[in-house]
Amino acid sequence: MTALTMAKALNEGLRKAMEDDPKVLIMGEDVGKLGGVFRVTDGLQKDFGEDRVIDTPLAESGIIGTAVGLAIRGYRPVCEIQFDGFVFPGFDQIVSQVAKMYNRSAGLVRMPITIRIPFGGGIGAVEHHSESPEAYFAHTAGLKVVACSNPSDAYWMIQQSIASDDPIVFFEPKRRYHAAKSELDPEPYPLHQARVVRPGRDVTLLAYGPMVAMALESAAAAAEDGRELEVIDLRSISPLDMPSVIESVERTGRLIVVHEAPHSFGVGAEIAARVQEQAFYSLEAPVLRVSGYDTPYPPSRLENEWLPNIDRILDAVEQSLGY
Repeated sequence: MTALTMAKALNEGLRKAMEDDPKVLIMGEDVGKLGGVFRVTDGLQKDFGEDRVIDTPLAESGIIGTAVGLAIRGYRPVCEIQFDGFVFPGFDQIVSQVAKMYNRSAGLVRMPITIRIPFGGGIGAVEHHSESPEAYFAHTAGLKVVACSNPSDAYWMIQQSIASDDPIVFFEPKRRYHAAKSELDPEPYPLHQARVVRPGRDVTLLAYGPMVAMALESAAAAAEDGRELEVIDLRSISPLDMPSVIESVERTGRLIVVHEAPHSFGVGAEIAARVQEQAFYSLEAPVLRVSGYDTPYPPSRLENEWLPNIDRILDAVEQSLGY
């Protein structure tokens, strides 16, 4: 297959899902005629019609609320939230309705809704356009949360999410949309399973979404100094694939979690807690986190100072190896 960007891989994955199931609908702001602000849905309205690729008002609560009704009627809505920071007007619908409907109905009503959210910084945007809100949703019982990091995973994971009978919040690293192309794997990887993307023996680097590429670059730089870093792409934030993480930590004895979201109360903190519970005697050093800071996202001219980078990751590696 021809090498694709992540944006094009998502487009092809959405197209395949719509071809396979006439109950799949796409809805969101500018997803139709414009093809989305990142062109992820480009051409889909032309090919599938306005009844299946629906341009909505600028009303995220309305988008999610409508999707709930459609799901009850047997459809599989795919909601696009145009930017990460725009999800909060729809937050009540997600946590109060989407996440709870299955339990509220004693299992009689499923919510096969996929909520696509471009997330993270690195594109020179302002606040509300560079957020990393994944921890809010991972903390909400009844939701599943995943994040792709490369075109192949984007292609397969969006189809797996749409086919799921559970509501899935699908995070897409917007800085990777039009980055390097790659070919697609012939078969999908299990949706909620982490993957070792670079083996190593000295330190485990755990990342997801936009930080996987940064972790790989850091591992390549560390290799020049003789350090062998194992890089794991988490892929699924809720549920967490802890067996894969623990297996790696038991071999390396050290773990560094990298994410763009603020430092406190995030995915990294949860993983650190679970690792010390499940692999305490395998640890040679404390679990460390490299993350954004506990401040609102900064103006674009400062984002490179705010976001995790290779220097900060390698500093953490040296700190871990110093114990």
